[in-house]
Amino acid sequence: MPVQLLKIIKEKSETPLPSHLQKEDLKHLQEGFDHTNKYVQGIVVLSYPLTKLGDGTEFFKVVLQDLDNLCSRINSINILIYGKMAEDCAKVIRHGDTFVVAGFKLAKSPTAREDGRHGCHLEVSEEAGSAIYIYTVPRTTATSETASVSVAPKYVYTPLNHLKDGTIVNLYGVVKFFKPPYVSKGTDYCSVVTLVDPSNVKLTCTLFNGNLDSLPKIYKVGDIVRFHRIKIREYNGQMQGITSVGFASLTFDGTVGAPVVPRTSSKLYTFMDEEQKTIEELRVWAASNLSISGPAAKLSAVQPMLFFDLTCQLVGKAKVDGSSFLLKVWDGTKCPYPTWKVPVEARDLEGEKVLLHQLRNLTVDILVYDNHVQLAKSLKIGSFLRIYSIHTKQASAGNEDVSHIEFHLHGGTCYGRGIGVLPESNLDVKELKAFLESVDLADSQNMESMSSVELDGTFNNVTDLESHLQRCQQLSVTVLTDHQDLNNTELKTILNSTAPQQYRIRAKLRTYKPQKLHQSIKLHCSKCNSLQEVPDGDDFDFILQGSAVTAPNPELHSTSWYDSVVWTTQDQKQRKIAIHFVKHDEMLQQPEDTLLMVEGGTLKEVWKLTKRFKCVIPVRSTEDDLELLDLSAPFLLQGNIKYYGCKRCSTPKPIKSLSSIAAEQRPSWEPTEIAQVLGIEPLQYVFIMKFTLVDGTGALNAYLFDYEKFFQIPASEILTNNFLQQKMQMTMNTLCPPGRKLDDLPWLECFIKSYNVRDAMNHQVYYQIFDTTVAEDVV
Repeated sequence: MPVQLLKIIKEKSETPLPSHLQKEDLKHLQEGFDHTNKYVQGIVVLSYPLTKLGDGTEFFKVVLQDLDNLCSRINSINILIYGKMAEDCAKVIRHGDTFVVAGFKLAKSPTAREDGRHGCHLEVSEEAGSAIYIYTVPRTTATSETASVSVAPKYVYTPLNHLKDGTIVNLYGVVKFFKPPYVSKGTDYCSVVTLVDPSNVKLTCTLFNGNLDSLPKIYKVGDIVRFHRIKIREYNGQMQGITSVGFASLTFDGTVGAPVVPRTSSKLYTFMDEEQKTIEELRVWAASNLSISGPAAKLSAVQPMLFFDLTCQLVGKAKVDGSSFLLKVWDGTKCPYPTWKVPVEARDLEGEKVLLHQLRNLTVDILVYDNHVQLAKSLKIGSFLRIYSIHTKQASAGNEDVSHIEFHLHGGTCYGRGIGVLPESNLDVKELKAFLESVDLADSQNMESMSSVELDGTFNNVTDLESHLQRCQQLSVTVLTDHQDLNNTELKTILNSTAPQQYRIRAKLRTYKPQKLHQSIKLHCSKCNSLQEVPDGDDFDFILQGSAVTAPNPELHSTSWYDSVVWTTQDQKQRKIAIHFVKHDEMLQQPEDTLLMVEGGTLKEVWKLTKRFKCVIPVRSTEDDLELLDLSAPFLLQGNIKYYGCKRCSTPKPIKSLSSIAAEQRPSWEPTEIAQVLGIEPLQYVFIMKFTLVDGTGALNAYLFDYEKFFQIPASEILTNNFLQQKMQMTMNTLCPPGRKLDDLPWLECFIKSYNVRDAMNHQVYYQIFDTTVAEDVV
C-alpha cells in the first residue's frame, strides 16, 4: 500500500525497504536528473493541517530534515502530498517520525527564498506511483504527566566553542542572561537568551515564534537549556543563534540537586539517560563559574530607586491607555512605603471585587508600558508571575507624610525587562502559594489607611475631596527648584516695578487658558524663537498622498548602506511602495534597532512601520538621491512621536548623509543626531499656557513656557498618551479646582520673571513662570 508504517525493533526496521531503492542526499537533488529508484529520508520537523485544494483534492504538507547533514546550509525540504496519501499521512504522522518517500516528482519550490529550505520540493501522490514509509518508534511516558518521550533518534550536541557559521546544530548551555518573551514589532513573540558552557564561549540566541508556548520556558539565570535545530550565523566576529525550521527546546532548573524535569509545551521529545548526566555536570559547573543572583525581592524589602525582580500573584488588571496597562499584584508581604494607586474607573478593573477589597493594603499597582502591554492584557487573574526589572520611583513633595512609591515596568527589553508566567508546579510558586495561604487578611485590613496614597483623581466621595482640598490650601502644590534665597514678593509690588526682574511669589491660580489642555501644545524653534501649531494627521496624510504620485526611482535602490524592497499595491491605483532598510556593517539589524526610509506609503502604512521598527523617515525619489518630504511633514517618526523641522532655519541635506551614522560602531539613531546630519533644525514640543495669578494684593497674567519640567510630563508625549492627558487634567483640577471659591483655592509658590516687549508703537511688560514644578503628590 502507498503509505506504510514500519516498526523499529532494536534500532532496525522490522520490515526492510525494497532492495531496488537507494538513498539520495538532499544536496544531490536537482531538476533534470533521474531519481527513479531513489528515496529521500528525514525526520518530520513540521507538518501543516490537512486541507482541500480548489478541485477538492486532499492536500498535506510536511517538512523533512536530514539529520545526517546537520552542518549543511540546506538540510530541510518541503514534501507536498496529494489525494488519499495526504489523508492517510495526516492520520498517522507525528513530529519526530522518520519519513521515507520514493517515486516522487521533483519540482522547483516557489517558497525557497522565504523559508530557507531546499530549492526544490517533492510532489507525492498515489496516481504518480509514489510510496511513503513512516518509521514509528516505541514511546514511553516521562515523569511529567503529559509528555511522551521518544528513545530515538540519538542526537549529537555541539560545544559552544565548535560552532560554525551557517550550520544548524543541537546544543546545551547555561543561561547567563535572558529577556522574557515579548511581542516583537511584527506578530511573533521574541525571546533573547545568552548561553555559556564549560568551553567559556558565549552564544546569544534570538528566538522568534508565533506561539508563546513554543519559546523556551526560562525563569531565571542559571537555568539550563537544550536547543535542537538552532541555526548559527556569524556577526561582527561573534556567533549568534536564531530559530530555524523545526527548532525545539527543553529547559531545566539549574539548581544542583533539583529534579531533572524538562519544561516544554511539546508532548513529543527525546531525552536520553546520558543527557541527565550532562545536566548534572552543567549544574555543578555553573554553581562555581556563573554569578547567579539570589531569590527575587519581596515587596517588604523594596527601596526607592531600585530595579528588582518580583514573584507574585495577579489579582487585578485594567487598561489605562493605549501605551500602558495596570497590574495589581501581591506577594503576601507589605511594602514599607505608601504606594501609588493608579487612577482607573472601577468598572474597568478586572478581578474579584471582594478579594481586591480584602487585599487593598497588601497589593501594589505596577504600571507596564509599550511592548509589555499586549502580554499583560492576556494574563489570567490568579496566575503567578515573575516580573523582571521593575523600577521603584519615589515621588515626594519634600514632606515624608505625602511621599509614595510608584512601580513601573518600562517599555523595551533592556536589562531583561519583561513578564514571565510561572506554572503552579514551579518550586517558587509552591512556596509562594503556601505563604499566601498563611497570611491573615484580617490583620492586613486593620492596617492604617495612610499606608497607601489614593491617587484616584475622581476620589471616593465628597469627604475625600474636601480633605484633599483642605490639605492643598495649607501646603503649596508647587515646588521651587532653585533660587531658594529669594523672598516672597507681593503681586502689587511686582506690577509697579520695572522689568526685567526675577521674583518669588505665593499666589492662587484663578483661571488659565487654554481650557482644552491639548491646545496648549505648540512647536518651538530654539534658533529663531518661532512658535507654530502641531500639524494634524490629515495634513501629513495629504503630503504622503502627494508624494506617492511619483514612483520610486529604481536606480536609487539597494546601495552600499541600505537594502531596498519594492512592491505594488493590488488596488486600482497600483501604487508602488519602496522601503529602504539602513544596514550596519553591511548587515540588516533587528527591527527594534533599524532605521528605515519609506516612499509611496499611506499614513496608515507608515504608522504600522513605526510599531515594528525603531525609526521611520518618509522620503521621495529624485534623479540623484532620496530626499525628505516638505518640512510641513515630520522628518522622522519614532514610536508615537512625530519630529518636525523648522522651515526657516533648516537646510535639508541629501539622505545619503545618514550613512555617516550607519557607519558608527553603535548607531543610536537619536532624533537630535539624525536632525543634525540631515541639516534640520528640530522643533521642540512645548507647553504654552496663560495663568491668571492672584494673592489679595493684585492679579497678573504669567505665561508658562515649558518642555516637561513644570508638569513632569514630556510635552512631546502628551498628544498620543491618554494616561498622561488624564494626569495633566487632574493636575490642573488640583491647581485650579473647578467651581471653587477663591478662598478655597490652593496656594502656588512660583518663580516668575518680568521682561519687556517693545515695537514701534507699544511697550508692554510680560511675566513668565520658571524653575517651578508641580508637587508629585497633588493628584
